[in-house]
Amino acid sequence: MQIPLGETMQLSELGIKKAKSQSKPYKLTDGRGLFLQVMPAGGKLWRWKYRFERKEKLMSLGRYPDVPLAKARELHSEAQRLLASGTDPMAVRKAKKDAFRVETEHSFKAIALLWWEHWKTGKSPRHADVLRRRMEADVYPLIGARPLSEIQAPELLTLVKKIEDRGASDLAKRALQSIGQVFRYAVAHGYATRNPASEFRPSDVLRPTKKVNLARIEAKDLPELLRAIEVYQGTQVTRLALKLIAITFVRTSELIEAKWREIDFDARRWNIPAERMKMKTPHVVPLSKQAIEVLVLLKKLTGESGSLFPGDRDPAKPMSNNTILKALERMGYKGEMTGHGFRGLASTLLHEWGFPHEHIELQLSHAPRSAVSAAYNHALYLGPRAKMMQHWANFLEQAQRKETIIPIRNHVA
Repeated sequence: MQIPLGETMQLSELGIKKAKSQSKPYKLTDGRGLFLQVMPAGGKLWRWKYRFERKEKLMSLGRYPDVPLAKARELHSEAQRLLASGTDPMAVRKAKKDAFRVETEHSFKAIALLWWEHWKTGKSPRHADVLRRRMEADVYPLIGARPLSEIQAPELLTLVKKIEDRGASDLAKRALQSIGQVFRYAVAHGYATRNPASEFRPSDVLRPTKKVNLARIEAKDLPELLRAIEVYQGTQVTRLALKLIAITFVRTSELIEAKWREIDFDARRWNIPAERMKMKTPHVVPLSKQAIEVLVLLKKLTGESGSLFPGDRDPAKPMSNNTILKALERMGYKGEMTGHGFRGLASTLLHEWGFPHEHIELQLSHAPRSAVSAAYNHALYLGPRAKMMQHWANFLEQAQRKETIIPIRNHVA
């Protein structure tokens, strides 16, 4: 028979609060082995002394006042019931902790973090951070703590529908895709035996969405926009970002994440590494004299930073991807023009002017690239592409000044 040890004495909250620390630890007993140990540093710890299989044991029940007197007595009673049934209360606690540890180690969030560390290799830091934050906002609150083995397809359906209901259908599809990747990683590494995300498709549960083309102005309205950029009342760095994206027509992410080490002033080239490109292959932007002028001025403003466009709040990060869009909105182009719109304008006009389609597509980094050609395609037609980019920059400069544009067809070889 297991017999609790200790003197019989009843404690009170008032007595516990008045208990002062001394030079050595001392006990305040509550009866049937339960006591409060008052430490020299001022801490007060609940302890229960008991015997199990003729061995004396000491069980911790928490710290006062986190565990008040009433709660300590409740925990004590539960432990006594286990002891009376022939079970060691400390062994039960350890088993529960071990089970919780296993569940936690194999929770969706724990495995998702392992997957993310693997997945982010080769991705841009910004892209990886965006996905991490989306998981934290949309996925972890619902299934993050759940053991992988218990997650079922209906739970994932509820999760993606909740995202869709706030008007974010595209994010709902991406969330399901990321969840599926986590489960595939888990299956491959032995953390799970099935992938519930593969048991249905987004089209089975999410409403179809219409593809919306990014807003852009008509070519005839371009001169007015260019003049508005020239007198933009925001920061000088943002104004130069607008000018550079118009001249180079790169993607917004490619612009704002640009590093000074990518700019080769001598060769008049902007060499964007593969990891920053949507196509995951290197991209060369020949720099017109107008682009060089913008970069020389920008160098005076941000040259001490590694980035062409460091963020205002945290220079270690690039400016927000909304900076260009918000600047256009402040100039009166909300819903009418985006940073991406310069790509569409350039493509349309350069094709109309007779430049070769393959040159334009390469400069837009649209051209399909096989694994074999990826190493050199980015540098194809650099000579004629440089001439094309210079003509585009000349056109923008002339349009901003309201000068007559010479038709390009007369100059295409």
